[in-house]
Amino acid sequence: MTDPHLPGGPDRDPSYSSPPPGQAPGWERAALERLAFSALAEQKSTRRWKTFVRLSWLAFFIVVAWIALAKAAPTPDKTTAHTAVVEIKGEIAAGADASAEFVIAAMRSAFEDEGAQAVVLLINSPGGSPVQAGIINDEVRRLKALHKKPVYAVVEETCASAAYYIAVSADQIFVDKASIVGSIGVLMDGFGFTGLMEKLGVERRLLTAGENKGFLDPFSPVTEKQRAFALAMLEQIHQQFIGAVKAGRGDRLKETPDTFSGLFWSGEQAVQLGLADHLGNLDYVAREVVKAEEVIDYTRRDNVAERLAKRFGAAIGEGSVRALRSLPVLR
Repeated sequence: MTDPHLPGGPDRDPSYSSPPPGQAPGWERAALERLAFSALAEQKSTRRWKTFVRLSWLAFFIVVAWIALAKAAPTPDKTTAHTAVVEIKGEIAAGADASAEFVIAAMRSAFEDEGAQAVVLLINSPGGSPVQAGIINDEVRRLKALHKKPVYAVVEETCASAAYYIAVSADQIFVDKASIVGSIGVLMDGFGFTGLMEKLGVERRLLTAGENKGFLDPFSPVTEKQRAFALAMLEQIHQQFIGAVKAGRGDRLKETPDTFSGLFWSGEQAVQLGLADHLGNLDYVAREVVKAEEVIDYTRRDNVAERLAKRFGAAIGEGSVRALRSLPVLR
């Protein structure tokens, strides 16, 4: 006979009931656990399905956008006479859209196309690397001689420094009356923090093998010897620039004491000084000069994936490094 006062008895737990015949104690908890796990599994399955649907729609829109961009790009027609255009926009630098790599690849395609009656360099750039500009200038002159096709430079807002270095390789330069043209000079910029470090009591500990290995370090003073060396190098690059301008412009250039001083002028003044030939835009040159109104763009650019990778990845690191070093720049 069961004692009602023992643990588990009816006096201690009014809700107590004995398990059904053949059922072990704790069966209620097991059933609840099975129900809970089943609900969790269903929720996980629902979340996976929603994620799959969203990713599928995202992939679909990416494919549609990619196809639209591909169809929007004009395909050069070798059987139709046209004016070939190669854009040089933004900074002229390795890895940029206006790098020698991209510009030269586009120019070669344009020159080799049988339907291209002439090649137009459409320029809107403040300048950049003298190395990249020099490579493009040399290749323009080589391709002109090889394919016997005229080259015209058409300036939009700006054609300064390294951009003008490229423009002078063309047979003629067309500008807008308000364009900015010139800046035939070279610079090397940077910062020096030695005075500030002294005030803050900061000591620069730079160890080098070679007395000039720390040359242009922003935290170390520049000696007169190093300054003279840098100026001599800049002067040499400046003379290379001047030589390219004189070779490209020839007798059309009306040289003055300010021509190679780094000054820049409006497009109207540039025509008067012989830095440019005529006023005109791309449509005018295609219609009136080349006599081929159809314009086909041969410009090479990064694809969407490459552009995103550069914007969010390599470009950040590259910008940080570039901010800490000094290189000769034409601008």
